[in-house]
Amino acid sequence: MKPVQHTSIDFNGLAELRRSATVDQKDQETLKQVAGQFESLFVGMMLKGMRQASLGEGIFDSSQSDMYRDMSDQQLAMDLSAKGGLGLKEVIVRQLGGQLESKINGNGEIQAYGMDTVTVRPALQSIDNPALFQQIMQAKPTAETHATEMKTSAMQRNFTFDSPESFVQQLLPMAKQAAQRIGVTPEVILSQAALETGWGQHVIDKANGKSSHNLFNIKADSRWQGEHATTGTLEYRDGVAVKEQAQFRSYDNYQDSFNDYVDFLQTQPRYQNALKQTHNPERFIEGLHKAGYATDPDYADKIKRIMNSSTLAQISQQQEHS
Repeated sequence: MKPVQHTSIDFNGLAELRRSATVDQKDQETLKQVAGQFESLFVGMMLKGMRQASLGEGIFDSSQSDMYRDMSDQQLAMDLSAKGGLGLKEVIVRQLGGQLESKINGNGEIQAYGMDTVTVRPALQSIDNPALFQQIMQAKPTAETHATEMKTSAMQRNFTFDSPESFVQQLLPMAKQAAQRIGVTPEVILSQAALETGWGQHVIDKANGKSSHNLFNIKADSRWQGEHATTGTLEYRDGVAVKEQAQFRSYDNYQDSFNDYVDFLQTQPRYQNALKQTHNPERFIEGLHKAGYATDPDYADKIKRIMNSSTLAQISQQQEHS
Protein backbone atom coordinates (compact mmCIF):
# COMPACT_ATOMS: atom_id res chain seq x y z
CA MET A 1 0.00 0.00 0.00
CA LYS A 2 1.31 3.43 -0.92
CA PRO A 3 1.81 5.68 2.16
CA VAL A 4 -0.71 8.47 2.58
CA GLN A 5 0.97 11.86 2.19
CA HIS A 6 -0.01 15.03 4.09
CA THR A 7 1.60 18.46 4.07
CA SER A 8 0.20 19.74 7.36
CA ILE A 9 -1.01 18.51 10.73
CA ASP A 10 -4.80 18.16 10.72
CA PHE A 11 -7.29 15.92 12.47
CA ASN A 12 -8.89 14.75 9.22
CA GLY A 13 -5.50 13.51 8.04
CA LEU A 14 -4.86 11.84 11.39
CA ALA A 15 -8.24 10.11 11.29
CA GLU A 16 -7.57 8.87 7.76
CA LEU A 17 -4.21 7.49 8.75
CA ARG A 18 -5.69 5.89 11.86
CA ARG A 19 -8.37 4.10 9.79
CA SER A 20 -5.75 2.90 7.33
CA ALA A 21 -3.65 1.48 10.15
CA THR A 22 -6.68 -0.31 11.61
CA VAL A 23 -7.56 -1.95 8.29
CA ASP A 24 -4.06 -3.33 7.75
CA GLN A 25 -2.04 -3.63 10.97
CA LYS A 26 0.85 -5.19 9.04
CA ASP A 27 1.38 -2.10 6.87
CA GLN A 28 4.50 -0.71 8.53
CA GLU A 29 4.68 2.37 6.31
CA THR A 30 1.15 3.42 7.25
CA LEU A 31 1.88 2.90 10.94
CA LYS A 32 4.97 5.10 10.62
CA GLN A 33 2.83 7.76 8.96
CA VAL A 34 0.35 7.62 11.83
CA ALA A 35 3.10 7.82 14.45
CA GLY A 36 4.88 10.65 12.65
CA GLN A 37 1.69 12.72 12.39
CA PHE A 38 0.89 12.27 16.07
CA GLU A 39 4.43 13.10 17.11
CA SER A 40 4.31 16.26 14.97
CA LEU A 41 1.05 17.18 16.70
CA PHE A 42 2.55 16.82 20.17
CA VAL A 43 5.68 18.78 19.24
CA GLY A 44 3.41 21.51 17.86
CA MET A 45 1.53 21.60 21.17
CA MET A 46 4.83 21.98 23.03
CA LEU A 47 5.93 24.86 20.81
CA LYS A 48 2.57 26.57 21.22
CA GLY A 49 2.78 26.21 24.99
CA MET A 50 6.23 27.77 25.08
CA ARG A 51 5.06 30.67 22.91
CA GLN A 52 2.15 31.32 25.30
CA ALA A 53 4.58 31.29 28.24
CA SER A 54 6.66 34.15 26.77
CA LEU A 55 7.32 37.22 28.90
CA GLY A 56 5.30 39.54 26.69
CA GLU A 57 4.62 40.69 23.15
CA GLY A 58 7.30 42.37 21.10
CA ILE A 59 6.84 45.85 19.74
CA PHE A 60 6.65 44.45 16.20
CA ASP A 61 4.18 41.66 16.98
CA SER A 62 0.88 41.60 15.11
CA SER A 63 -1.80 39.14 14.05
CA GLN A 64 0.09 38.60 10.80
CA SER A 65 3.39 37.92 12.55
CA ASP A 66 1.57 35.50 14.88
CA MET A 67 0.17 33.68 11.86
CA TYR A 68 3.57 33.32 10.20
CA ARG A 69 5.12 32.27 13.50
CA ASP A 70 2.48 29.54 13.93
CA MET A 71 3.14 28.35 10.38
CA SER A 72 6.86 28.25 11.11
CA ASP A 73 6.29 26.30 14.33
CA GLN A 74 4.09 23.83 12.49
CA GLN A 75 6.75 23.26 9.85
CA LEU A 76 9.40 22.92 12.57
CA ALA A 77 7.30 20.25 14.32
CA MET A 78 6.99 18.30 11.08
CA ASP A 79 10.72 18.60 10.33
CA LEU A 80 11.64 17.40 13.82
CA SER A 81 9.41 14.37 13.49
CA ALA A 82 10.79 13.57 10.04
CA LYS A 83 14.36 13.65 11.37
CA GLY A 84 13.79 11.38 14.36
CA GLY A 85 11.73 13.61 16.63
CA LEU A 86 11.61 13.11 20.39
CA GLY A 87 11.34 9.33 20.44
CA LEU A 88 7.54 9.30 20.58
CA LYS A 89 7.21 7.88 17.09
CA GLU A 90 8.71 4.51 18.04
CA VAL A 91 6.44 4.18 21.08
CA ILE A 92 3.34 5.02 19.05
CA VAL A 93 4.25 2.44 16.38
CA ARG A 94 4.52 -0.18 19.10
CA GLN A 95 1.19 0.87 20.60
CA LEU A 96 -0.51 0.48 17.23
CA GLY A 97 0.83 -3.03 16.83
CA GLY A 98 3.83 -2.41 14.59
CA GLN A 99 7.37 -3.66 14.82
CA LEU A 100 10.03 -1.24 15.98
CA GLU A 101 13.17 -0.84 13.94
CA SER A 102 16.47 -1.92 15.45
CA LYS A 103 19.12 0.75 15.85
CA ILE A 104 22.89 0.63 16.22
CA ASN A 105 24.21 1.99 19.50
CA GLY A 106 27.57 3.67 20.13
CA ASN A 107 29.30 0.31 20.56
CA GLY A 108 28.17 -0.96 17.16
CA GLU A 109 25.63 -3.32 18.76
CA ILE A 110 22.09 -3.80 17.52
CA GLN A 111 19.61 -2.29 19.97
CA ALA A 112 15.86 -2.84 19.73
CA TYR A 113 13.39 -0.54 21.42
CA GLY A 114 10.93 -2.47 23.56
CA MET A 115 8.13 -1.51 25.90
CA ASP A 116 10.25 -2.61 28.87
CA THR A 117 12.53 0.39 28.22
CA VAL A 118 9.83 2.99 27.55
CA THR A 119 7.24 4.54 29.85
CA VAL A 120 4.00 5.11 27.94
CA ARG A 121 2.35 8.38 28.92
CA PRO A 122 -1.45 8.73 29.19
CA ALA A 123 -1.37 10.96 26.11
CA LEU A 124 0.03 8.08 24.04
CA GLN A 125 -2.39 5.56 25.55
CA SER A 126 -5.24 7.82 24.47
CA ILE A 127 -4.61 7.10 20.77
CA ASP A 128 -6.99 4.15 20.98
CA ASN A 129 -9.40 6.15 23.14
CA PRO A 130 -10.85 9.11 21.16
CA ALA A 131 -12.74 10.49 24.17
CA LEU A 132 -9.60 10.59 26.34
CA PHE A 133 -7.59 12.05 23.47
CA GLN A 134 -10.10 14.87 23.09
CA GLN A 135 -9.90 15.64 26.83
CA ILE A 136 -6.12 15.85 26.65
CA MET A 137 -6.29 18.14 23.64
CA GLN A 138 -8.67 20.52 25.44
CA ALA A 139 -6.95 20.40 28.83
CA LYS A 140 -5.23 23.54 30.08
CA PRO A 141 -1.62 23.24 31.27
CA THR A 142 -1.13 22.92 35.01
CA ALA A 143 0.91 25.40 37.04
CA GLU A 144 3.83 22.94 37.08
CA THR A 145 3.68 22.54 33.31
CA HIS A 146 3.49 26.31 32.85
CA ALA A 147 6.54 26.83 35.06
CA THR A 148 8.49 24.17 33.14
CA GLU A 149 7.55 25.77 29.82
CA MET A 150 8.65 29.20 31.09
CA LYS A 151 11.98 27.77 32.18
CA THR A 152 12.48 26.03 28.82
CA SER A 153 11.54 29.22 26.96
CA ALA A 154 13.98 31.27 29.04
CA MET A 155 16.81 28.80 28.43
CA GLN A 156 16.31 28.80 24.68
CA ARG A 157 16.03 32.56 24.20
CA ASN A 158 18.79 34.69 22.73
CA PHE A 159 19.60 37.43 25.22
CA THR A 160 20.88 40.81 24.09
CA PHE A 161 21.76 43.33 26.79
CA ASP A 162 22.02 46.66 25.01
CA SER A 163 20.91 48.78 27.99
CA PRO A 164 20.23 48.52 31.74
CA GLU A 165 16.53 48.38 30.86
CA SER A 166 16.92 45.33 28.63
CA PHE A 167 19.16 43.68 31.24
CA VAL A 168 16.49 44.00 33.93
CA GLN A 169 13.57 43.20 31.64
CA GLN A 170 15.05 39.93 30.43
CA LEU A 171 16.52 38.67 33.71
CA LEU A 172 13.89 39.84 36.21
CA PRO A 173 11.70 36.68 35.97
CA MET A 174 14.70 34.45 36.73
CA ALA A 175 15.88 36.82 39.46
CA LYS A 176 12.47 36.56 41.12
CA GLN A 177 12.71 32.76 41.22
CA ALA A 178 16.21 32.88 42.70
CA ALA A 179 15.22 35.57 45.20
CA GLN A 180 12.27 33.54 46.40
CA ARG A 181 14.53 30.57 47.15
CA ILE A 182 16.72 32.55 49.55
CA GLY A 183 14.15 35.08 50.77
CA VAL A 184 15.67 38.26 49.38
CA THR A 185 14.34 40.85 46.93
CA PRO A 186 15.11 40.31 43.22
CA GLU A 187 16.54 43.83 43.01
CA VAL A 188 19.44 42.76 45.24
CA ILE A 189 20.35 39.85 42.98
CA LEU A 190 20.01 41.94 39.81
CA SER A 191 22.16 44.70 41.34
CA GLN A 192 24.93 42.22 42.11
CA ALA A 193 24.73 40.75 38.59
CA ALA A 194 24.76 44.27 37.12
CA LEU A 195 27.95 45.14 39.00
CA GLU A 196 29.67 41.87 38.13
CA THR A 197 28.89 42.09 34.40
CA GLY A 198 28.46 45.81 33.70
CA TRP A 199 24.72 45.37 33.07
CA GLY A 200 25.43 42.33 30.93
CA GLN A 201 27.98 44.05 28.70
CA HIS A 202 30.98 42.11 30.07
CA VAL A 203 29.83 38.55 30.65
CA ILE A 204 32.94 36.37 30.45
CA ASP A 205 33.43 34.47 27.18
CA LYS A 206 34.91 31.00 26.84
CA ALA A 207 37.94 30.26 24.68
CA ASN A 208 35.69 29.41 21.73
CA GLY A 209 34.04 32.83 21.92
CA LYS A 210 30.76 31.58 23.35
CA SER A 211 29.30 33.13 26.48
CA SER A 212 29.95 31.54 29.87
CA HIS A 213 26.55 32.91 31.03
CA ASN A 214 28.21 33.57 34.39
CA LEU A 215 26.29 36.54 35.83
CA PHE A 216 27.89 36.46 39.28
CA ASN A 217 31.53 35.70 38.38
CA ILE A 218 31.67 32.60 40.57
CA LYS A 219 35.12 31.06 40.21
CA ALA A 220 35.73 27.47 39.15
CA ASP A 221 37.75 25.95 41.98
CA SER A 222 38.36 22.25 42.65
CA ARG A 223 34.72 21.77 43.69
CA TRP A 224 33.45 22.70 40.22
CA GLN A 225 33.09 19.77 37.80
CA GLY A 226 31.62 21.67 34.84
CA GLU A 227 33.11 23.78 32.06
CA HIS A 228 35.07 26.91 32.84
CA ALA A 229 36.33 30.10 31.22
CA THR A 230 39.70 31.71 31.90
CA THR A 231 40.13 35.47 31.92
CA GLY A 232 41.98 38.30 33.63
CA THR A 233 40.61 39.64 36.89
CA LEU A 234 41.42 42.42 39.31
CA GLU A 235 41.89 41.25 42.89
CA TYR A 236 42.81 43.25 45.97
CA ARG A 237 45.64 41.81 48.05
CA ASP A 238 46.30 43.70 51.30
CA GLY A 239 44.49 46.69 49.81
CA VAL A 240 46.54 46.66 46.60
CA ALA A 241 44.88 45.93 43.23
CA VAL A 242 46.60 43.06 41.41
CA LYS A 243 45.84 41.69 37.96
CA GLU A 244 45.51 37.91 37.89
CA GLN A 245 44.32 35.09 35.62
CA ALA A 246 41.47 33.07 37.04
CA GLN A 247 39.03 30.36 35.99
CA PHE A 248 35.31 31.04 36.24
CA ARG A 249 32.36 28.68 36.05
CA SER A 250 30.59 28.32 32.73
CA TYR A 251 26.90 27.48 32.22
CA ASP A 252 24.71 26.49 29.32
CA ASN A 253 22.31 29.38 29.95
CA TYR A 254 21.48 32.23 32.34
CA GLN A 255 18.89 30.18 34.21
CA ASP A 256 21.66 27.79 35.28
CA SER A 257 23.71 30.78 36.44
CA PHE A 258 20.91 31.92 38.76
CA ASN A 259 20.39 28.37 40.03
CA ASP A 260 24.08 27.87 40.76
CA TYR A 261 24.29 31.26 42.50
CA VAL A 262 21.61 30.18 44.97
CA ASP A 263 23.15 26.73 45.45
CA PHE A 264 26.59 28.28 45.91
CA LEU A 265 25.40 30.54 48.73
CA GLN A 266 23.30 27.88 50.42
CA THR A 267 26.02 25.22 50.44
CA GLN A 268 28.96 27.36 51.58
CA PRO A 269 29.20 27.68 55.39
CA ARG A 270 30.80 31.12 55.19
CA TYR A 271 27.65 32.64 53.66
CA GLN A 272 25.19 31.33 56.24
CA ASN A 273 25.29 34.52 58.32
CA ALA A 274 24.53 36.58 55.23
CA LEU A 275 21.55 34.35 54.42
CA LYS A 276 20.17 35.11 57.87
CA GLN A 277 20.04 38.82 56.87
CA THR A 278 17.92 38.44 53.72
CA HIS A 279 15.10 40.45 55.32
CA ASN A 280 17.44 43.46 55.09
CA PRO A 281 18.93 43.76 51.55
CA GLU A 282 21.80 46.03 52.58
CA ARG A 283 22.85 43.77 55.45
CA PHE A 284 22.63 40.77 53.16
CA ILE A 285 25.06 42.37 50.69
CA GLU A 286 27.36 43.45 53.52
CA GLY A 287 27.29 39.89 54.81
CA LEU A 288 28.33 38.47 51.44
CA HIS A 289 31.17 40.98 51.20
CA LYS A 290 32.34 40.31 54.75
CA ALA A 291 32.32 36.56 54.07
CA GLY A 292 34.74 37.09 51.19
CA TYR A 293 32.54 36.98 48.09
CA ALA A 294 34.76 39.69 46.53
CA THR A 295 38.07 41.32 47.47
CA ASP A 296 37.11 44.82 46.28
CA PRO A 297 36.91 46.93 49.48
CA ASP A 298 34.01 48.95 47.99
CA TYR A 299 32.09 45.91 46.69
CA ALA A 300 29.10 46.17 49.03
CA ASP A 301 28.79 49.95 48.62
CA LYS A 302 28.82 49.67 44.82
CA ILE A 303 26.00 47.11 44.86
CA LYS A 304 23.96 49.21 47.28
CA ARG A 305 24.33 52.26 45.04
CA ILE A 306 22.95 50.28 42.09
CA MET A 307 20.21 48.78 44.23
CA ASN A 308 19.10 52.17 45.51
CA SER A 309 19.41 53.96 42.18
CA SER A 310 16.35 55.42 40.51
CA THR A 311 17.21 53.52 37.32
CA LEU A 312 16.75 50.07 38.82
CA ALA A 313 13.70 51.15 40.84
CA GLN A 314 11.93 52.60 37.81
CA ILE A 315 12.65 49.59 35.61
CA SER A 316 11.50 47.14 38.28
CA GLN A 317 8.27 49.07 38.86
CA GLN A 318 7.56 49.16 35.14
CA GLN A 319 8.03 45.40 34.93
CA GLU A 320 5.76 44.80 37.91
CA HIS A 321 2.91 46.69 36.23
CA SER A 322 3.49 45.40 32.70
